[in-house]
Amino acid sequence: MNRKILNNKLKSKKWIVFILLFTIHCSLFTSPARAQIGTWRNYLAYSDVQQIQEAGNELFVLASGSLYQYNKQDKSIHTFDKTNGMNDIDITHIKWCQQAKRLVVVYNNSNIDLVETNGDITNISDIYTKSITGGKNIYSITINGQYAYLACEYGISKLNVKNAEISESYLLGFPINAIAFDNTNIYANSPTKGVWTASLSSNLIDPANWTPSSITPDFSEDLTDYNNNIELVETLQPGGPKYNHFYESVFVNGKLYTTGGGFLSAYWDYDLPGITQVFDGSNWTIYQEDIANITGIEYMDNNCIDVDPNDKNHVFVGGRCGLYEFQNGLLKKFHYKENSPLRPAIDRGVELPDNYTLINTIKFDKNGNLWVLNSQANGVNLLLYTKDKQWKTLTKSELFDYNTVTLTGLRSAFFDSRGFLWFINTNWEDKAVCCYDINTDKIIKYTSIVNQDGVSYNTNNNIYNIKEDKSGNIWIGTTLGPFYIKNSDVGQDKVTFIQEKIPRNDGTDYADYLLADIEIYSIAVDEAGRKWIGTNGNGIFLISEDNMTQLQHFTSQNSKLLSDIIVSISINENTGEVFFLTNKGLCSYISDATKPSTEMTEDNVWAYPNPVNPDYTGPITITGLTFNADVKIVSANGLLINEGRSNGGSFTWDGCDKKGNRVASGIYMVVTTTSNGQKGTVCKIAIIK
Repeated sequence: MNRKILNNKLKSKKWIVFILLFTIHCSLFTSPARAQIGTWRNYLAYSDVQQIQEAGNELFVLASGSLYQYNKQDKSIHTFDKTNGMNDIDITHIKWCQQAKRLVVVYNNSNIDLVETNGDITNISDIYTKSITGGKNIYSITINGQYAYLACEYGISKLNVKNAEISESYLLGFPINAIAFDNTNIYANSPTKGVWTASLSSNLIDPANWTPSSITPDFSEDLTDYNNNIELVETLQPGGPKYNHFYESVFVNGKLYTTGGGFLSAYWDYDLPGITQVFDGSNWTIYQEDIANITGIEYMDNNCIDVDPNDKNHVFVGGRCGLYEFQNGLLKKFHYKENSPLRPAIDRGVELPDNYTLINTIKFDKNGNLWVLNSQANGVNLLLYTKDKQWKTLTKSELFDYNTVTLTGLRSAFFDSRGFLWFINTNWEDKAVCCYDINTDKIIKYTSIVNQDGVSYNTNNNIYNIKEDKSGNIWIGTTLGPFYIKNSDVGQDKVTFIQEKIPRNDGTDYADYLLADIEIYSIAVDEAGRKWIGTNGNGIFLISEDNMTQLQHFTSQNSKLLSDIIVSISINENTGEVFFLTNKGLCSYISDATKPSTEMTEDNVWAYPNPVNPDYTGPITITGLTFNADVKIVSANGLLINEGRSNGGSFTWDGCDKKGNRVASGIYMVVTTTSNGQKGTVCKIAIIK
């Protein structure tokens, strides 16, 4: 080999080794691991075992509508979801095909995945995407050789599992819920037409070859794999919450606190068990559930939750049946009419039983006093449970209807930056936005939504959520889109509900209202001042701090989002993880906005990943920055490569120069300056090509 070429290669290798040693010493030992920006996570339940399929040393388990795999030899567990290859959610049936060495997975919407033991997944969406007259539910799977016969609402589909294709469909004109075979015939059971049969040697596509059967074969499900393995499977711990039911959430002290109710909700079921689940980033805690046995009153539809600022293990939960006080996840006290001013709901002048004591919103103030709103009650509405465990009644006439019964759906209470307590009434008959000054005991109730152009939105409109942004504006989510009350109007007896206008930029002076006519269920504001807006059926929108730019629009079709119905959003301000509570379960997205630092030092400003390896194509994140910090990426010889402003406390760089070209291997300096021009700090990024 040419000595010059050899020396150049040795120098190149020494340079890479130097970079690795440098970054290991200067960066990896000082920078904690972080999830990559743009990463999706699903947090699915696997607690309720439904079906088990054995595949040699592997067990496939369908539990709580989700799938996991257990290896009997090494005892490993692998969970499946949309983030690692599955193409849908809410699984209804699984069946192992031995000849094809694939698991047939059927979803509730008739989408199909084929899963191999090595984790490879093939999607078959033919039935899901095909327009079929009537329904196309799949009721059961029967394996015959390399084929899976699907009993469907329209008849039967024959799936070639080895070739991953629907080879035939038999449109019989009536539903089939089970299929069986003998040596020469196929049998199909219809819940409406009885048992039908056809010869396997005939043209099964022709309905004329199907006739009523005088024989009724055994259509029962083969439970051998389930019975042989259920005792083992019940000892497994695949992780995740216990339930996929989520309704409202708060993120406090590094933990996500969630409820699983839905009472007074247009987008969720009623009469759900009392569910409270807490996630600390690694493990789930399920709060005590046998509460009805203790209180003698139903424990259903938990709707709101908050944490005592003076004791992180002291948590209150409100719902359809009253107010529950927990300590370390165990019931400490149940508050209802016998031991508090709380009252059951009134329906058409009659007081309902104690299991209808409606507490749909609660909020602690900074001193540890709990503010409680008692919906649909007679003579009471706003109450205070002090940190000294005393009840105070602060009933407001503005919160009554004409019969002195409290408004039906008071929820979404929060304290704004001024100390005002805000909440809404979400009932369409008497919708309202309420602002209460706890210092002056004054309450303002806004019942009419009129925008800056004088357009009234008081019909066919409901209010679902309310939040404050970083500029002190108060945002509300409604049936007809998002509105906000300007900071300068807050506290005034009369306000204008602003609809942000977005210029069309088409050479005209026309503009469109932001997300007009899109039903908004939830709003959250991140550390960069951006609005995460959850909708009923349109997924999630991320709107810039100035409201002028739609930065993202995530749906279940273009992302790993579980559902397009988003009922609540909470944000981990330190990591940028945004949690989305959907009607199909919980998922999250790692955003590029984190809590800003008060100052930038060598100890808290760092970049990841570092080093940036040749196969990495994602964003490079610099964290520990102050709000709106100026960030410059500079080469080792002082050339400006790229620049921008931080999102909260983070800045992301795509590894390219200003022209969009990927940069070469080398050490790059991150030079920071505060928003007011004061010098920040410098960190280094090593890039290996």
